Amino acid sequence: MKKVFMGLAALAFVLVSCEQEQENSPLNDAQEVQVDMSDFYVYTDEVTDVSSKGANGKDCASMKVLNANLNANPGLAKKMYDIEKNARKFIAAKKGGNGNGNGGNGGGDPVDPPVDDGLGVINIPVIVHVIYNNSNENISSAQIDSQIDVLNKDFNATNSDVGLVPSEFAGSVADSDFSFTLSQVVRVSSSRTSWGTNDAMKSSANGGSDAITPDTHLNIWVCNIGGGILGYAQFPGGSAATDGIVVSPQYFGTTGFVSSPFDGGRTTTHEVGHWINLRHIWGDGRCRQDDFVADTPSSDRPNYGCPSYPTAHCRSNDMTMNYMDYVDDACMYMFSEGQKQRMRAVFAPGGPRDGFIN
Repeated sequence: MKKVFMGLAALAFVLVSCEQEQENSPLNDAQEVQVDMSDFYVYTDEVTDVSSKGANGKDCASMKVLNANLNANPGLAKKMYDIEKNARKFIAAKKGGNGNGNGGNGGGDPVDPPVDDGLGVINIPVIVHVIYNNSNENISSAQIDSQIDVLNKDFNATNSDVGLVPSEFAGSVADSDFSFTLSQVVRVSSSRTSWGTNDAMKSSANGGSDAITPDTHLNIWVCNIGGGILGYAQFPGGSAATDGIVVSPQYFGTTGFVSSPFDGGRTTTHEVGHWINLRHIWGDGRCRQDDFVADTPSSDRPNYGCPSYPTAHCRSNDMTMNYMDYVDDACMYMFSEGQKQRMRAVFAPGGPRDGFIN
């Protein structure tokens, strides 16, 4: 009887401790918020407008890789659903509303004024893995530094071309409060001339380079992907062993071995956006498929080159200058406030990237 009593007492202590922990948890308010998840999806249609892509069209393989990972890992869809729900709760708790981002009408509505999410400036240490087959691919330290500089400017709206945003979207331009610092450069010589998108470059067993502390560092593999692919990213929720982004060397940074019209470092900005949970601006589907962000208008296709303003699809003007479209580097120069909220939510307590918060 004494053992039973002691067991009940211990259970009561655990329950009280859990209640106190929940009361003290920064996400307690968010956990109480009810959010609408009816619009959420994980698989995409990978829609591209081939007719307007042209010979030099941007090609990001992130959604194709995501679909392949979902097929290979049956538990990934549920994990991504839970990550999305937690992020929406966090956003909703901070600014009110249902947290689903699209306002119930597929996007285009303005978000609420910026709200302090309590996370402060988020520092992201970066580890760059340079995997090279020739001297051009063994990019210089100056080229790597130039890319870190672009990331800091693009994510904090200090890029020189942000003033080109048309007045329709100027009020949505976001300073996302991220700080990127170069932590380490790893260089690996390889006999391979191209790597594809099956993550082989992320394993030393395959002649690549293993991810380093991905729970607290952004790993970037710079290697020739091949097939005209500029880069790809892993969304939050995937395997730690492959977490990070991959960029071909000629599209990384702004100096050295770079290739126009993608020589402005914006491929990496785009892929880091995916890594922090942003979808393509057009939602990778038709007009009713959304990117889960309220202040990015609906569209049914990517834009290429340098489209004139306004360019309209789905009865609204496209935000072609957004980093999550496919336009040339010189013609993309903003994230939106809604995208900022979405990115920062994955760093909140209980989020998939909360290890970056000290």
